[in-house]
Amino acid sequence: MARLPEKTLQILQAHAGLIQRVAIACRNRDLVPDLEEILRQAEQNEWVDLVAAIRRILAGEREPGTFGHLDEEDRTIVEAILRGIQDPDSLQELAQPLDPGLAAPGLASLIHAARKGSTEALQAIGAMATQMLQAGGDMARIAGLMRPLVLGERDAGRLCQGLGESAERLVENILRELARLEADA
Repeated sequence: MARLPEKTLQILQAHAGLIQRVAIACRNRDLVPDLEEILRQAEQNEWVDLVAAIRRILAGEREPGTFGHLDEEDRTIVEAILRGIQDPDSLQELAQPLDPGLAAPGLASLIHAARKGSTEALQAIGAMATQMLQAGGDMARIAGLMRPLVLGERDAGRLCQGLGESAERLVENILRELARLEADA
């Protein structure tokens, strides 16, 4: 996975929980009892095309070419799901910890844009936070930090409380990037 472009890595890491759940559900729906709830939440966060594509995959559609109408992010997610169905070992690569250096600039720019009033950025944060919640652990804790960050919280000690080392580095990198963005504004 290290050879993938940075943007693709960010997409895969941000949506790893969803990708894994869908690929697993294609083999055995009983192993992912919360999948319908996750899909409903994703639809509510305006991921309508992605959810429709996932439902087609769950119904047995596996031809990558039929998903060409999706935008880049949705297509990346669908391709990872299809890879995970064919090669379950590829799902293990998604379980790697989030690289703070890769994720921080993207998250910080979304937080900054949302703070400035961008509803699109706020919706994207909401969708990402939903996926992060589903991943559990530190990712779920970071999802809970999105709102305070958008509202202007910048106290690293308060934000990093209870986080593991990698997640703490991610939050610190987000704060550094936010400081740079806010200084430029």
